[in-house]
Amino acid sequence: MCGRYSASRKPEDLAGIFEIEKWEPEETLEPDYNVAPTKEVYAVLDRPLKDADDHDPRPVRQLRTLKWGLVPSWSKTPEGGARMINARAETVHEKPSYRRAFTSRRCILPADGYYEWVTGTQERELEVEGKKKRPRKQPYFVTPADGSVFAMAGLYEFWRDKTLPDDHPQAWWVTCSVITTEAEQSPLAVSPADGPRALAEIHPRMPLMLTPDRWDAWLDPSRTDADDLRELLAPPPAGLMRAYPVATAVSNVRNNGPELLKELEGPEEGTLF
Repeated sequence: MCGRYSASRKPEDLAGIFEIEKWEPEETLEPDYNVAPTKEVYAVLDRPLKDADDHDPRPVRQLRTLKWGLVPSWSKTPEGGARMINARAETVHEKPSYRRAFTSRRCILPADGYYEWVTGTQERELEVEGKKKRPRKQPYFVTPADGSVFAMAGLYEFWRDKTLPDDHPQAWWVTCSVITTEAEQSPLAVSPADGPRALAEIHPRMPLMLTPDRWDAWLDPSRTDADDLRELLAPPPAGLMRAYPVATAVSNVRNNGPELLKELEGPEEGTLF
């Protein structure tokens, strides 16, 4: 699952990392250390420019801002987008909401890393017993151990608001979804002293991270065969990630700042692993 992540890199830095050819300064986003569904996010994609000449329809590597929460082109309203923030790698090629985007509209969503909330053993027992008190979950930040960009595999889609005229700036919505896969069960590259030893111990799902050797193939719009593309959904090599506990302040989407990424020595008081 991916329900919250951090994205603080500047567009000029992303341009260098992903060899961006085109990005609009007016679409610049502020660093966001608590990205939540329905927010505007950066996406890297290969697509002909809006004003491209018919004789030069070549794909151009672009940095665009999209809304997180995919709205299928055939939807009557955009209301379901907030629930479609994740697409499962195992079924993305066959689900009606994602399969067309999977074969023609793929993107990379750059992140510093993502947040996931773990429920401690005692809290899990309370949940099983059906106790009314909701357990307090400890958040962890998961990020590449070497400090590199966390390149999440994503899809994007266009939706036309037919209640607005063609020239209205909000007539078209461009939305996206993060592809998730089974969480790694292999040991983390770096793990807390008293905490999870593998990502699967935090949560059974994780965003699918694409290593640089897959970026071009994933973004290439000329690749449209579903079986061929599914090979790109293989998990990255094991041992690339680290996870550490962060303050429960990240649980409130109104909190936003680099302090949310500060590593704690252990779980906060009142939370357990």
